[in-house]
Amino acid sequence: MGTAFEQLRAMAPTISVGMLTADLLDLGAQLKIIEQAGVGIVHVDVMDGVFCPMMTVGPPMVKALRTSMLKDVHLMIDEPLEKVQAYVDAGADIIAVHAESASHPHRVLQAMGKMTNANDPERGIVRGICLNPGTPLEMIEPLLDEAELVVLLAINPGWGGQSFIPATEKRLARVREMIAASGRDILTMLDGGITRKNIAEIAAMGPDLIVTGSAVFDGKAPAENARTMLGAVQK
Repeated sequence: MGTAFEQLRAMAPTISVGMLTADLLDLGAQLKIIEQAGVGIVHVDVMDGVFCPMMTVGPPMVKALRTSMLKDVHLMIDEPLEKVQAYVDAGADIIAVHAESASHPHRVLQAMGKMTNANDPERGIVRGICLNPGTPLEMIEPLLDEAELVVLLAINPGWGGQSFIPATEKRLARVREMIAASGRDILTMLDGGITRKNIAEIAAMGPDLIVTGSAVFDGKAPAENARTMLGAVQK
C-alpha cells in the first residue's frame, strides 16, 4: 500500500470528503456510501471554540470512523502541540495544523514526524500546515522542510455558508512556486466554499486535494454527489 503520503500522491488530484454534514446517526453507512463511490479520503474538521468560533468534535469522532479510507484531520485548535498525539492515537493518517495557532509551529510538525501511525506503523503521518485566507504566505516558507502538505483555506474558519475567496487562486500559484523552490515533494490542498457549481473551476487551479463536505452530504444523493465531484477533479 505504501506510506500515507505515497497513497495521497497516487490518488491526486482527488477530493477529501468532510463528515460533519453527514448523518452521524448512521455513520457506518455514510462512510460505505462514499467509499463505494470511489472516495479515498475522509475529512474531519476539529474546532475548539478558541482558535475559531465554533466547537465541533475531537479524537473520539476520528476513532469512530471505521474505514479503509485515509483519515484527514484538520485541527483548528489553539496550541496543538500537546493535543496532536490523541488524534494520531485515534487513527489519523493526515493531520494539518494552523501556522497561526501555535507558538512554535516547527515543534508541532517535528513532534508529528516522530509519531507512529495507529493504523499501520509503516504508513507514517502526513504533516500538513494550514493558513487562513488573510495570513501572509511567507509564514509557511520556513516550515516547508517539516511538512508534506500545505492547506490553504478559501474561507475564514469557523462557520458555514461562506463563498470561495477568489484571491485563493493566486495564493495557490505562489505556494506552488515556494514548494518548487524548496526542492521537496509537497502536496497542496484547498478547503472551504467548494460546491458542485465551482468544483471544476477550482480543480483547474491545480490543487492536489480539494475538501468538500455539504456538496456531498446534502441529505439527498451523497453517492451521486461524490461521483460528480470526483469526476470534475479527475478530468
